[in-house]
Amino acid sequence: MNRYALDARTATDHFPGIGRYVSNLARALPPVLASDERLILLRDPTRPSRWQLPAPSAQVAWVETAVSPFSLSQQWQIPKLLREVGADLYHSPYYLMPYRTGIPSLLTFYDLIPQRFPQYVSPRARLLTSLLTRLALRAADQVVAISQFTRDDALAAYPLAAEKITAVPLAADPHFQPQSAAEIDRIRTTYHLPPTYALYLGINKPHKNLVNLLLAWNMLIEQLPEAPPLVIAGAWDERYPEAKETAAALNLTSHITFLGPVAEEDLPGLYAGAALFVFPSQYEGFGLPVIEAMACGTAVACARTSSLPEVGGEAAAYFDPTQPEEITAVLYHLLTDNAARERRQALGQKQAQLFSWEKTAVETLALYRQLTAHH
Repeated sequence: MNRYALDARTATDHFPGIGRYVSNLARALPPVLASDERLILLRDPTRPSRWQLPAPSAQVAWVETAVSPFSLSQQWQIPKLLREVGADLYHSPYYLMPYRTGIPSLLTFYDLIPQRFPQYVSPRARLLTSLLTRLALRAADQVVAISQFTRDDALAAYPLAAEKITAVPLAADPHFQPQSAAEIDRIRTTYHLPPTYALYLGINKPHKNLVNLLLAWNMLIEQLPEAPPLVIAGAWDERYPEAKETAAALNLTSHITFLGPVAEEDLPGLYAGAALFVFPSQYEGFGLPVIEAMACGTAVACARTSSLPEVGGEAAAYFDPTQPEEITAVLYHLLTDNAARERRQALGQKQAQLFSWEKTAVETLALYRQLTAHH
């Protein structure tokens, strides 16, 4: 019997992105396991979490531990725990992992944002992140990259053997799907939204490129005075005030709504109610919002950079994120040509169906089996 230990200690509110990944993978794995395979979930009951893990069952066991991924003691406490529960494989969704577990190990790798955008962290933190990432990549027997782009980026940045890293794409959560008119109305009422709006959803760090989006929106209003307002939704980091400053400097406040964080259960209705979704990010390991918007039946315009063409396929309308004029032209076309917008909506729903958590689980499980067979 093979027992696969998935480290779900990061399925907490402290790790929004990784928490989403590990909880979706944990829920998708049990249905695809063979009868002689078990999933062991390492979880931390002391930390608040909005992420659901599958309940203990014949195929799923919970092992509770309060050992933090940030602690040095995990280097011996987690391997000891893995021995006690008889794990045959260890999967860490985070680079702060025990480096010697005594069993085959797998690491999920998301992006190189700390390396590609050095301004986000202090030189000391950058050095430490780089060192610990190298250690994790060396320690893992196999690395899962969340896109082909991330795989290529990791191979270019680190001394990794190509056969050691495999791309296994993510997917939208299953609740991202077209919504009823009643649900869309509920969201409009709750968030005081107009009948027609364009949407950006994400954080406001500089690589998300909101300043260029606002410069483009300013030009769009000159060309199309009746353009719908742009709703900018997502958690706001006050360390990066540039987008709000740009909106104020351009007198865009009546055309832009800064919505702030939106409850998870309200996101499908927010996407589905938008005339279009725009995502100008300059760097994404996967770009989940693109596939989420498409799954909800919304036309997508996004940057022709990093993993986004891989995720958006033929369905998205692309622009150069460094050229506000090009962003404006793409937005103008989608907002004024209903047939083009409807075509993008239909293509987007087909594109979103190419990705599923079942597929991600099946491909991840294939790596588990490969590693345990060789051990």
